[in-house]
Amino acid sequence: MKEATDAELVRSLRAGQQRAISILYDRYAGLVYSIAYRVLQNTQEAEDLTQDIFVTFWQNDRFEPDRGALSSFLGMLTRSRAIDKIRQRNTAQSFLSRWQQTIVEGSTDPSPLEAATTHETQTTVQQAMQKLPDLQRQILELKYYQGLSHGQIAQSLGPTPGVVKSRLRQALVQLKTQISPVVR
Repeated sequence: MKEATDAELVRSLRAGQQRAISILYDRYAGLVYSIAYRVLQNTQEAEDLTQDIFVTFWQNDRFEPDRGALSSFLGMLTRSRAIDKIRQRNTAQSFLSRWQQTIVEGSTDPSPLEAATTHETQTTVQQAMQKLPDLQRQILELKYYQGLSHGQIAQSLGPTPGVVKSRLRQALVQLKTQISPVVR
């Protein structure tokens, strides 16, 4: 039996034949992982991104087999998403650094106005954290206070790494919405 081409497998996948994604995964997972790891420099994040790329590819029909090679499409998609992850990582770290700086600045002898502002900020953040669902709050605390990866959090709490990432994103969006009027 001859081996199916990428175009044939994509058409099969779109026709509902689930086996096609398995074949494509076997064919291109190494490429996707190597690009993800090269950009992210983190094994767990590269594994998570590899899984995400194939889930996205499976659920999305943006690829047109007649317009280019699947390997090129997956490579560009992986590189783009890995760079997005680095930006998200930097944004989250910047947010937490500013938040921690606000708390640290409050530990020196502040003026009454600074003390009131710091107290208001701390109260707002604590209240916002308490309003989060338990799982989201736990994930947020494990990620940013203990520095655990999505995979480690998943092992600790039970949901899949994909659920961890989704809940973490939801928690950050909720926190940002609730505290942005107070914390700039």
